[in-house]
Amino acid sequence: MQTEPILVIGATGKTGLRVANILTQKGYAVRRGSRGAAIPFDWDKPETWSRALDGVSKAYVTYFPDIAMPGAVEKVEALCAAAKGAGIERLVMLTGRGEHHARRGEDVVRASGVDFTLIRAAWFAQNFSEGYLRDPILAGVLPMPGGDVLEPIIDIDDIADVAAAALTEDGHSGELYEVTGPRLMTFAQMAEDLGTAIGRPVRHVPIRFEDFRASVAEAAGPFIADIFEAIARETLDGRNAHVTDGVERAIGRKPRDFSTFAADAARAGVWSDAA
Repeated sequence: MQTEPILVIGATGKTGLRVANILTQKGYAVRRGSRGAAIPFDWDKPETWSRALDGVSKAYVTYFPDIAMPGAVEKVEALCAAAKGAGIERLVMLTGRGEHHARRGEDVVRASGVDFTLIRAAWFAQNFSEGYLRDPILAGVLPMPGGDVLEPIIDIDDIADVAAAALTEDGHSGELYEVTGPRLMTFAQMAEDLGTAIGRPVRHVPIRFEDFRASVAEAAGPFIADIFEAIARETLDGRNAHVTDGVERAIGRKPRDFSTFAADAARAGVWSDAA
């Protein structure tokens, strides 16, 4: 087993925390990249990058809150150059399906001269349990724009398993894994599955994109809300209404179903303070 640490950028985030924990459980040395880490990594402070990359063998790359943020692609390009200079063996980068900014970021990684694996993910199931949509679920509603658009929502645990495999196993060099859940679902169907798991009704409330922006702004501020509204308008138009085999190609098993995610999260007490 390699002795050089694996850098996990965004190690306090939804996917990064899971990737770091999987690697640690498997016995790999992990450098947890975050602003508050012992060896900090801060996207907004490039002076932190060289120390975070020093002595690292591979790196998991996510951009918070999203690569659609102004200047994010340019920062990813600068990080790739720094990683190449530091002798990093492989970059494993997470992006989103159907986002033109994500495609630009992927192209930057492909052109970096560093070995890579790309993971292009569907919408996260954990947005309902760990993100800004948890509170509405507690109130018994799922407010989302997009009408009856179909989305193959994915359990983040599957993304983390794919990323951990790409960071530690052979056979993933140059691969693009577009990862989705196993079935297409409307937000109304997701609400029904959530209600079944929680044991009380959850109702999908179709809203306008403008209302979606307002709800995000209340939780995260207007700048973030502008970005998320643009992403929602871009991706919730049916372009992602198909499932893919990325999880199975990467790790040899089917992705978890949304109903399984909901049941497991309910048993873990994620929505235990629901009325």
